[in-house]
Amino acid sequence: MNKSKLFTIKNRQIDWLFRKVVLLAALSILGLALLIAWELFLHSKLPIEKFGWSFLWKTTWDPVGEIFGALPFLYGTLVTSLLALLIAVPVGLGMSVFLSELAPPWIASPVSFMVELLAAIPSVIYGLIGIFVLVPAMRESGEPFLKQILGFLPFFQGPAYGVGMLTAGILLAIMILPFIVSVSREILLSVPNAQREAILSLGATRWEMIWIAVLPYARSGILGSVFLALARALGETMAVTMVIGNRPDIKLSLFEPAYTMAAIIANEFSEATSEFYSQALIEIGFMLFGVTILIHALARLLIYRVTAKTEGRI
Repeated sequence: MNKSKLFTIKNRQIDWLFRKVVLLAALSILGLALLIAWELFLHSKLPIEKFGWSFLWKTTWDPVGEIFGALPFLYGTLVTSLLALLIAVPVGLGMSVFLSELAPPWIASPVSFMVELLAAIPSVIYGLIGIFVLVPAMRESGEPFLKQILGFLPFFQGPAYGVGMLTAGILLAIMILPFIVSVSREILLSVPNAQREAILSLGATRWEMIWIAVLPYARSGILGSVFLALARALGETMAVTMVIGNRPDIKLSLFEPAYTMAAIIANEFSEATSEFYSQALIEIGFMLFGVTILIHALARLLIYRVTAKTEGRI
């Protein structure tokens, strides 16, 4: 057997080994996720066996009587995350379009750097800013103004506490804004210039070029940035705990205090004096894990459908 044939066989063996190693690395992610889910399920069997699915819609949280329901925490998590997206997505998309399409380099570079710097700030710092700046501002000005203008809606009624779902949603919006801006900007910058030049050559304005040629091309990437920000909002703990009020109620008014799944775990796990109590908190963590997985699955499905439609149109 000549040297060239031995070299070819050796390369094939190395290639086979490489494929198996990277396959193992990919499968390890799935295995890790399944292991986390199994451990959470295993350490929350007592409340699962006692309450079953009713744990999801019960509203009572009584550690003394060992009666637990997770609906207030699920409600608080979803409402604050939705508020954060409603605020952060339009602002973040506008900023990313400006930085990628309209801003001169001497503005775009330092602003982009500052946006990325905001993403590195620890959440507890945001929480302190929320307590000392955002909460007083909402109590003295923001919530009274909204109550005066939109008080006919049930979402803007009640006393202005300062702490509550609206304040937590605004703080979360500030925290997830850098993720939307930085990822969306990079996606927009990756759009080929041929897309822009083609539509401009037909007499389109700058706005029409962005709306018709750039945004549809980058749609799947922008959706990905939004769901990445949503994942950050769902799992945020310290900052939300410090400004949401931590009261397990379900109220329509956004001024009212509430609780999130991450916040209840952080606040009460060290105080859980019984195994049943601690397992109820672990089951909330199991729910949070499941909600995150479900939203990511829906996000992938949505991105796939949008991409398929775009490619079909092209």
